[in-house]
Amino acid sequence: MSQELERVYTINLGKVLLSQSQHRAVRAINMIKEFARHHMKVEEIKIEEELAHQIWAKGVRSPPRKVRVRMSKTDEGYVLVSPYDEEAESKVVPEKETPKVEDKVEETPAVEEKVEDTVEDPKAEEPAKEAPKKEEPAKEAPKKEEPKE
Repeated sequence: MSQELERVYTINLGKVLLSQSQHRAVRAINMIKEFARHHMKVEEIKIEEELAHQIWAKGVRSPPRKVRVRMSKTDEGYVLVSPYDEEAESKVVPEKETPKVEDKVEETPAVEEKVEDTVEDPKAEEPAKEAPKKEEPAKEAPKKEEPKE
């Protein structure tokens, strides 16, 4: 069976702040492993180095509050936890949607040509004349008199 299972989760690490400040990043790593064991039903969990760097980026005392991860169950029987990349997800596009995107791209140059035609018109470049605004004299704040003693 070479069926790999892959899921994307957002893990809330807010409870990390309840532990001592010197142990927060370690606790965050342990919470990620615990979350993976619970949701993927596998005991052996491996965290990718890039995710560990993301947790430890601001030091041991201030790990991130939330982490978006991709968990994939491998054939070897462990779960690999890696940071979620939105770019990797957007690269996988079904073939049916691809022609629609290309049609829209072809339409945009025609719109740009119309915009250029209107800019070349000399009447369009002249700003509309506005009625002159009347200047009002600045009002002075009333002076407060100091009480005499």
